Amino acid sequence: MRVLITVPPLDAHFNGSVPLAWALRTAGHEVRVAAQPPLTAGITSAGLTAVPVGDDPGLAAVMARKGPQIYAHHEGRDLRRAATAPDGPEFLRTSSALLTDAFYSRIGSEETVDDMVAFCRAWRPDLVVWETFTFAGAIAAHVTGTPHARLLWGPDLFAFMRDALLDHHRRAGVDAGSTPGADPLRDWITGQLARFGQEFTEEVVRGLWRIDQMPEELRLAPGQHTVPLRYVPYNGPLPAVVPPWLRHDPDRPRVCLTKGFSVRTIDSPDGRAVTTDDFFDAVADLDVEVVALLDKTDQTALTTVPTNIRVVDFTPLHVLLPTCAAIVHHGGAGTWSTAAVHGVPQLLLASMWDNVFRAVRTEELGAGLFLPPAELTPAALRGALERLLKEPSFADGADHLRRAMTSQPGPHTVVPELERLAVQPAA
Repeated sequence: MRVLITVPPLDAHFNGSVPLAWALRTAGHEVRVAAQPPLTAGITSAGLTAVPVGDDPGLAAVMARKGPQIYAHHEGRDLRRAATAPDGPEFLRTSSALLTDAFYSRIGSEETVDDMVAFCRAWRPDLVVWETFTFAGAIAAHVTGTPHARLLWGPDLFAFMRDALLDHHRRAGVDAGSTPGADPLRDWITGQLARFGQEFTEEVVRGLWRIDQMPEELRLAPGQHTVPLRYVPYNGPLPAVVPPWLRHDPDRPRVCLTKGFSVRTIDSPDGRAVTTDDFFDAVADLDVEVVALLDKTDQTALTTVPTNIRVVDFTPLHVLLPTCAAIVHHGGAGTWSTAAVHGVPQLLLASMWDNVFRAVRTEELGAGLFLPPAELTPAALRGALERLLKEPSFADGADHLRRAMTSQPGPHTVVPELERLAVQPAA
């Protein structure tokens, strides 16, 4: 079987697809990974075969220009609750318009779509697996009549929000197909499909089925056929090395502090939520060992580093977290999932996107605490961290989440189901 995986040119979004790609390869299938050129090195570093398509969308520059409006619209909101709030219809429509303009349409530029369609016509894959925002993969699959599945790296808030928007339209009697601006994503995809003589179908937005790496407790938007998949951590192209200081148990409880991976390339309130100075002040005299994963820019800005803090540029989370008693982070998908897989209690300083939803659900499940950035003070941060370390219920909740994550079918177990669905797609 030939499988084409399509992803945005962002390491953090690509990383969640790597273990499945490996499983497909080791099962004997041919795998290609298509993405815009900035990700080519990341794909080949993962031992996979890259197909560069389109051009560099310059996402960092785009978000520097358009980010403030996008951030202001989303910051501090639990998207699950915002979708059903009184201003839900306008919030959802504006959100779709902002993200389609700044993100989706650039990852799916005309050049990228054209290259993707041309590659599918030439290589003739049996299955296209597309990361949930890589609509160019879905468009190419639809144009060429190839079965295709949407791969999720976190809770399916995208489908949840889209369901809410379409439901608002139905109740208001709005025909989104004939009302320009009512459904901005549909408007853009309709234009792309029209270039190939195709009409819009909802299948292009959702895939024929979805591959979901979240356990039941975090699964959203039921109704679409779902292939559960265990999350297997892959921490990207940076060197995965076990340093000497990680080869023995810590003398004190170890705490990881990280801003996540995406903030290394695109600045956003997500990464800024982890305020290094506040954290250092809060833990300076605690009987803990802190490992702070900070890139060179953050390290240069440091003035003082307490003696109980080890600052390193990068250590793979799947190596570090099994030795940790807690983690403090912004709530990003890869960081959260890796901590969940290893049963580590989490202190989440989430400010926007799906990070807030993850933070809320983690606290509801007793696996961690949510400290919104607006409430972030050294005293509040210290108090929350002390609770995670001292109250056994958080370790119990984190272990429950670990068991839920690891009980999902592994990548190799999922491959036969994908083989079956590629021949007979789910209804």
